[in-house]
Amino acid sequence: MKKQARKAVRTPSTANAAVLETIRNSGATKVKVAVSDIDGILRGKYLHRDKFFSAVEGGFGFCDVVFGWDAHDQCYDNTKLTGWHHGFPDAMVRLDLSTHRNVPWDNNVPFFLGNFVTPKGDPHPLCPRQVLKRVLARAEKMGFSAMVGSEYEFFNFSETPHTWNEKKGVGPTPITPGMFGYSLLRANLNREYFNALMDETGAFGIPIEGLHTETGPGVYEVAIQFSSALEAADRALLFKTAAKEIGSRFGVMPSFMAKWSAQYPGCSGHLHQSLSDGKKNLFHDPRGKHGGISKLFESYLAGQCAALMEMAPMFWPTVNSYKRLVDGFWAPVKPTWGVDNRTASFRVLPTGPKSTRLETRCPGADMNPYLATAAVIAAGLHGVEKGLKLTQKPITGTNQGSENIPRAPRTLIETTRIFEKSKVARDWFGDDFVEHFARTREWEWRQWLDAVTDWELKRYFEII
Repeated sequence: MKKQARKAVRTPSTANAAVLETIRNSGATKVKVAVSDIDGILRGKYLHRDKFFSAVEGGFGFCDVVFGWDAHDQCYDNTKLTGWHHGFPDAMVRLDLSTHRNVPWDNNVPFFLGNFVTPKGDPHPLCPRQVLKRVLARAEKMGFSAMVGSEYEFFNFSETPHTWNEKKGVGPTPITPGMFGYSLLRANLNREYFNALMDETGAFGIPIEGLHTETGPGVYEVAIQFSSALEAADRALLFKTAAKEIGSRFGVMPSFMAKWSAQYPGCSGHLHQSLSDGKKNLFHDPRGKHGGISKLFESYLAGQCAALMEMAPMFWPTVNSYKRLVDGFWAPVKPTWGVDNRTASFRVLPTGPKSTRLETRCPGADMNPYLATAAVIAAGLHGVEKGLKLTQKPITGTNQGSENIPRAPRTLIETTRIFEKSKVARDWFGDDFVEHFARTREWEWRQWLDAVTDWELKRYFEII
């Protein structure tokens, strides 16, 4: 009887060694590295290959201002853990070699994501990727691994940074006219860009399940293939940058702003989730209610119904996020659930042993995917930990049955105040993160209060 050959076990250390050997043998003279700032904007640099190998061993410094300024590099005046009073020192970044991919539209330069750590080597409390990793570590202790798939809607414009600057931020030109969802005609008008998005993001390690036009001028929707939650968040974050870099080659400027025009629907960032024990989808139970959902799924859903709105700034992070929450424009405005109902915040999809899942439809495309993913999973697992029962009834039709459910707040400052006081948020994300993130959202709100808008000029300039 022949002995069966043992399969080589690919441990993290052997996988990392294989990645490093690939870089050594590639002939690459530089490596691109990046981190997420607090707003989910990719910040990074090129490293010489020698510096890269040094960084793998001991990490490298990255100015902690990426947690101390806003999307336009204006430094916050109200934060404690970083700021002018600390002198914006370097924070330590350690590269995650499992994130290795090559950038097809940048001469296949090797690319890696990093995590911020404290001087003691602990996860940095403000690092968005570390926030998600802490949630996933707690899920693992509970016996669960979270699977996530993300979707984005985003408008595309015939603009460059220069033309947009010349227009002074007013009147962008969509790449196609009209309201034409699922249109092959409209996609064909920009087929080079459309195909490059599909093909080059796939080669970049962001497999796209579907890409189509949505309802509105120049708007697309992308569905990114599901994976483990951290990989899914990596893919979502990278897709936004990839779309912008690929689009620039074709004179296209994608925008993931939640609501660029009051005339059209907003842009969502839906998150599909399920829990696994490593062998099966724990959300499925053929004997369960509502088409086959498990008791675990019910508690997870009850947790999101009960607690997710306390974490709202993590998935509605900008002043503009709340302009999307308009009745009759697809975006859900109450913490409701329904079975395969797209008007609900939480769409339950009992679609079989492998694919039963929850689609959380609240987040906008302007979300930081690390923070939004952390929020939805934490809220769901809060329900599991507390054994919450699903007492809320599903809605039918267009919000029928939601009459007694309070509407979501309409402003960033309202949700920020709720978030800062949330015991659930502090339990899952830590006091340091909650207090810092609340300060950054208060700053964002103050910038809005100081602004004079086109709406105000049109409404008051002549008549008043």
